[in-house]
Amino acid sequence: MSHRTARTLTRRSVAALGLTAAAALGAAGCVAGEGSNDTAAGGSGGAGEWSTDSLTIDFATYNPLSLVVRDQQLIEKALGESVTVEWVQSAGSNKANELLRSGSADVASTAGSAALLARANGSPIKVIDIYSQPEWSALVVPEGSDVTGPADLAGRPVAATPGTDPYFFLVQALAEAGLSIGDVDLQPLQHADGRSALEGGSVDAWSGLDPIMAAAEVESGAQLVFRNVDFNTYGFLNATEEFIDQHADVAQVVVDAYEEARTWALEHLEETAALLAEVAGIGSEVASTVITERSNLDVSGVPGEDQLAVLEAISPVLADSGDVAGGADAVKDALESIVHADFATAAVEAK
Repeated sequence: MSHRTARTLTRRSVAALGLTAAAALGAAGCVAGEGSNDTAAGGSGGAGEWSTDSLTIDFATYNPLSLVVRDQQLIEKALGESVTVEWVQSAGSNKANELLRSGSADVASTAGSAALLARANGSPIKVIDIYSQPEWSALVVPEGSDVTGPADLAGRPVAATPGTDPYFFLVQALAEAGLSIGDVDLQPLQHADGRSALEGGSVDAWSGLDPIMAAAEVESGAQLVFRNVDFNTYGFLNATEEFIDQHADVAQVVVDAYEEARTWALEHLEETAALLAEVAGIGSEVASTVITERSNLDVSGVPGEDQLAVLEAISPVLADSGDVAGGADAVKDALESIVHADFATAAVEAK
């Protein structure tokens, strides 16, 4: 297994503090590098090494890198015993946003559209790393359905999870057919429940999310009747502004771990698929499809112009959806302030 030692992660994290964390560490009474090399070398560590003694971070089956980071304990090895790392599972971008907004997580993973929606509605989050460029959403119908595309959905029950990429995929797909979300009978279900509703016959279509969607294809014969990779936004790793400002040293460790996980995953795609299969409880064939065909992990982790261009394209949809209280102005402000690229820049440059 080719991953960095904890010493390497810690060294990179400390080096990056000059870019982003001097003020935060000073306020926390933490001296850059104090005790951290001892911990990385196997020492037990002690108070004052890091600016916090706890970190809460999510893992999600739609974020393969989170599974690698968690499985290999990259963050724990870098931080040592002086920081308690708690992992919480996100069932969807909306749940990840709830964790961040409530303070129940410091770092959590969402689709780009969901992050923009949350920030536009006042959630103080920023994207600190890009974990993938996926095609994880599509319009799904049961085998034998008479629905052949979004134009056939007018007046019919459709499942989607509000505040997530599949929801915005549905909005954009309907717009292609000259319809709006108000033209369908939206059933606001969590992703797994959307699949169950589709297979149970209570909805005629589902705007799905991998790996649940891929499992429905293989296990239930579900059909993807409308796909458009451009309607999928990037995978965003987000942190609260408080965490970024007050615990930049630990934030750098998190992003370093993600970049280490990316390198490992790209060299071990089948092992990554096997890990996804284990965590998600899906077959190896399904997991392999998700990882090798629909999850482009070989992208820069540095958030920037590529992601902003995608978000700008969906901004009118978001502003007109009624999901943002402040409308177009709030979306514009969120778009202009959502990126925090310092940690990812330092991590990528140190590779």
